[in-house]
This record gives sequence, C-alpha cells and structure tokens, in this order.
Amino acid sequence: MPAKAKHRRPKQHPIARRLAFAGTGGAALALPLISTTTAGAAVTQPATVASVTTLAPAAAAAAEKATIPLTYSVIGGDTLSKIAVEHSVNGGWQALYNANKSTIGGNPSLIQPGLKLSLGTAAKAAAARAKTISAEPAAPTYANNLDGWIRESLDVMAKHGIPGSYNGIHRNVMRESSGNPMAINNWDSNAAAGIPSKGLLQVIDPTFRAYHVPGTPMDSYDPVANITAACNYAAARYGSIDNVNGAY
Repeated sequence: MPAKAKHRRPKQHPIARRLAFAGTGGAALALPLISTTTAGAAVTQPATVASVTTLAPAAAAAAEKATIPLTYSVIGGDTLSKIAVEHSVNGGWQALYNANKSTIGGNPSLIQPGLKLSLGTAAKAAAARAKTISAEPAAPTYANNLDGWIRESLDVMAKHGIPGSYNGIHRNVMRESSGNPMAINNWDSNAAAGIPSKGLLQVIDPTFRAYHVPGTPMDSYDPVANITAACNYAAARYGSIDNVNGAY
C-alpha cells in the first residue's frame, strides 16, 4: 500500500382388574398418596389403580427429592445477598431474610457463621436457576470464513460505535486482499520502509496498533482484528469504511 497514510483488507381385562384389586387388599387402594412438603404437612391425593401400577421407583424418588428442604450453613464473609445470588434464591435476599427472620433476628446485615438458613426446596431452586439461564441470551457464533469474520467484526464495531456496513467491508476486502487474511504487500513504498501492508484490509503495523480495538487480538493477521482496526482507521479518516473506494 502507498505510503500516504493508508492502512490496507410418545379395558384392563376384568380378570386382571380383580387380581390387581385382590393383590392390594382393596382397602389399600383407598389410601391416599402422601408427599412431604417443606412445612412438614401432608398433602393427600386420591389414589387410582393407574398411579399404583405406573409410578416408577425412579420417578417417585425424583419427586420426593424435589421437595426436600435445602439448607445452608453460613460461613465467614457471607451476606444474604451473596447467598441468594449463589443459590438462585427466588425473590433475592429479601425473600431469604423473610424465610429465616426468626433465625437471623431483626438485622439482616448480621448473620453469624454457623447459622442454618432455609433456601426453599430443590424444586424451587432448580426452577429459579432454569429461569436465570433461559433469560441469558445465547452467545453468537461465527463461521470461520470471510462472511463470519465480517459479521463478527461488525458486532465488535457496534459495541464501540464504529460505523461501517457488510457491503462496504466486503468490497474493500476483495480489492485489497481477495479475502486472504495472510496477504502481505512486499513491493510498495511501505514494504520498502519495512512496514508492509498486511491482512484482509492491508493495514501497516503502526496503523494497526494505533487503531486496534479492545476485545480483538493484537495481531494484524487476525481477520477480525484486522477488519476492525481498519474500519476504526477509516472512520477517523474518511467517516466510514463505506466511503473508501480505493487506496486509503
């Protein structure tokens, strides 16, 4: 690239029903199923033949485990806020304090090491964690090719307020390097001066370092770093890479 300040590119048989009834003793089928809640109260549910015959042991164990109260033993340096965050307590530290007020006392800021705090049940904690995870947007993925490099660069540029469009970048890349991230110019005046133009947008090292954008590698051959630095330079000198239509 020329030396002029440019940065280049899812009927039970009657007999079977009678056998099942007899096998259970009749009265046993009239008993309710009982599950333990966090308060220790019994919740009853009418039993049916289907629930007796189809409730798998593993499923029953999982259902029981989901209602087991979770407790936490306070250690030095803990705060209710920290505990609430680390254990995904639904309602935050205020809910944690209200559930344990009789244990903590009147000041939520004073929790002593060794205190046993109730965190709710396993089912509630799992639901809270799932809600938190589902609320987090998935990180974007980019193809390891020119299209992916440009799109990743555009996302970095948007975070830093650097203007430029896909078409503007693509046009300049194809002119400067034909899409080869390892391209290097060894023949022009910059090369003669020992600072050859490199990468997709043919940027000389001084320009790359001056306009390098945080969050990208400090490597002028790195395609995303090269594009982003070049667009940062073009924005400062020409207003946008979109305004560059030749040697820059």
